[in-house]
Amino acid sequence: MKKTSKQSMVVAAKPIDALYAKFGDKVKENVSLAPYTSARIGGPADIFITAGSAAELARIVKFLWKLETPFTMLGGGSNVLVSDRGVRGVVVLNRAKGVKFLDGDQPSVTAESGVVFSNLANRCASKGLSGLEWAATVPGTIGGAVYGNAGAFGGDMAGNLISAGLLTENGVETFTVDQMGYGYRTSVLKRGELRAVVLSAELALKNSTKEEVTVKIQQFGAHRKATQPPGASMGSMFKNPPGDYAGRLIESAGLKGARIGNAEISPVHGNFFINHENTKAADIRALIELAQKTVKEKLDVELELEVELIGEW
Repeated sequence: MKKTSKQSMVVAAKPIDALYAKFGDKVKENVSLAPYTSARIGGPADIFITAGSAAELARIVKFLWKLETPFTMLGGGSNVLVSDRGVRGVVVLNRAKGVKFLDGDQPSVTAESGVVFSNLANRCASKGLSGLEWAATVPGTIGGAVYGNAGAFGGDMAGNLISAGLLTENGVETFTVDQMGYGYRTSVLKRGELRAVVLSAELALKNSTKEEVTVKIQQFGAHRKATQPPGASMGSMFKNPPGDYAGRLIESAGLKGARIGNAEISPVHGNFFINHENTKAADIRALIELAQKTVKEKLDVELELEVELIGEW
């Protein structure tokens, strides 16, 4: 009788059985994704597994690659719209939250990819370290910010990143900011030019005082509160076209306040689409298409999504 190797047995097993055997109660089935997104919208994931550290995230991803099982990464759940049908296959929830500060004349912070970016910015402020004030109102995690070159108030990830720890098919590698291929809200990762998962990021800081950094954060927070709507949303829906603003274009097209079902283009800011409870992803999608069609017809501008559509549409 021919012997079967342990590895071939693992690969032959159903992904859910192999994942249960490897990761135990970290694996769940048929989990609603709505609570894990900033918009509070989305259907279930067939298989849902939580990573509690960067090392655990690497183990999970390596195992899924070995199984040749596709998966979707989810961090803070901003900048994504999950379909009503949910996600077939595996969703990996990133809860890797280790943080390490390096003091000195050129201070920095290394954060695992599941760290909430706004929380990190406020931690830096409490230590009198500046450089991340712009991120204090940015939703989502470090991993998502590295992936999409998040930015606000004139700052962005490209301006702070020293290096990113990425898991590639060659193992854990360190990528410099230049190697990330950053552009406006994009990177080699977001463009699909590199198959990798963000494990951590080292960000450059500057020595300052708690008072100075806190004041700047408060100013940014007050500006955002005055200009952006409250309520559950995905963040900015569209990228700003060169030399213009998506919100201004949507307002000029007469769409602020437009509703489909319980989804609304905010009357406060045209680039924010609000969930007024029990909103369907399909209604948000319909508003997206309405905005793109109307802005193109009236202003001859193509609006490009900043938000990513996830799941079965």
